[in-house]
Amino acid sequence: MNMLTIAVSKGRIYDDALPLLEEAGIVPIDDPKKSRKLILRTTRDDVNLVIIRATDVPTFVEYGAADIGIAGKDVLLEHGAESLYEPLDLGIAKCRMMTATPVGAPEIKGRIRVATKYVKIAQQYFSGIGVQAEIIKLYGAMELAPLVGLADCIVDVVDTGNTLKANGLEPKELIANISSRLVVNKASMKIKHQVIQGLLDQFKKTLAKRD
Repeated sequence: MNMLTIAVSKGRIYDDALPLLEEAGIVPIDDPKKSRKLILRTTRDDVNLVIIRATDVPTFVEYGAADIGIAGKDVLLEHGAESLYEPLDLGIAKCRMMTATPVGAPEIKGRIRVATKYVKIAQQYFSGIGVQAEIIKLYGAMELAPLVGLADCIVDVVDTGNTLKANGLEPKELIANISSRLVVNKASMKIKHQVIQGLLDQFKKTLAKRD
């Protein structure tokens, strides 16, 4: 039997992906919120799930530790997913990648300091608009950086914008619209083409019904 391993980002993406997986007959037998197992069996004998950190999904798929992955476009852009097939936009976990500054802050002239965990995305964006930017990598609490003088602005994903607002920041420039994508390992696509294509077709049908 050709076993398929699907890597899914923890949290919101996993929750949003569950109904899609269920339509394809893939339901985890173990609840990842209660089980300590890292590889979850499913109701399909030929499919296992691994629920991992979002930033690890493209790496698992690129190196063949997973055949398929479900991850946000933000993670894929930052990782550089040229080595992966990206056949489907699943249209789930939507948000926006944006710059944000303190409310009413004057426009910055010349070189700016930017706090973000999306270093590659930020570098490409500011380079693309001809702005010299010093990128400061943070792993969390991005909104704090402009408030304590660490940075002039931040680059982060924005959902409702409530966190920005609560910290006296406002979204400014849209860098990219983000949603979760399905990615496939290139070797797996050849070796397990029939089963992967069947799964892709099922996902496409489910998404078409939602439109």
